[in-house]
Amino acid sequence: MPELLLRYVRVVDRVNRAIGRFAMYLIVVLAGILMWSSVSKQAGYPSLWTLEMAQFVMVGYYVLGGPYSMQLGDHVRMDLIYGALSDRRKAALDAVTVLALIFFLGVLFYGGISSTTYAIEYGERAHSVWRPYMWPVKLVATFGIFLMLLQSIAELIRDVARLRGVEA
Repeated sequence: MPELLLRYVRVVDRVNRAIGRFAMYLIVVLAGILMWSSVSKQAGYPSLWTLEMAQFVMVGYYVLGGPYSMQLGDHVRMDLIYGALSDRRKAALDAVTVLALIFFLGVLFYGGISSTTYAIEYGERAHSVWRPYMWPVKLVATFGIFLMLLQSIAELIRDVARLRGVEA
């Protein structure tokens, strides 16, 4: 395997690990927002922003933590057939399926860029009483899709290396 590809895998893994570890703590932020929502409602002063802000934080938690989850192999996988395969066949199957994922993420990334650009250009706001701008959450989602795309390419390189007998 060329050293440049192996370095790419190491850099992408390092970046997604750092961002994924950060994203893990967003669950604490989410819990704080939901706790504030409950307390403010019980006090008779419900906050207008808590539901949407909880959704926005959850988007960040999900899309920024996804590449790290993929890196660790903690994502959902059908183990019925896959578990019985040898390591070499698993790598071959993963290499084929990750190509479909890369295509899907490429289309999603293209749509994310388009949607984020629209939200920034036209000042898109949510249709709620709070009316927050939509571009921050769309930017985070598009960035998370980009990170997932980079991690998918790294996984493809790792699978091809494994097929060649090299551990990446």
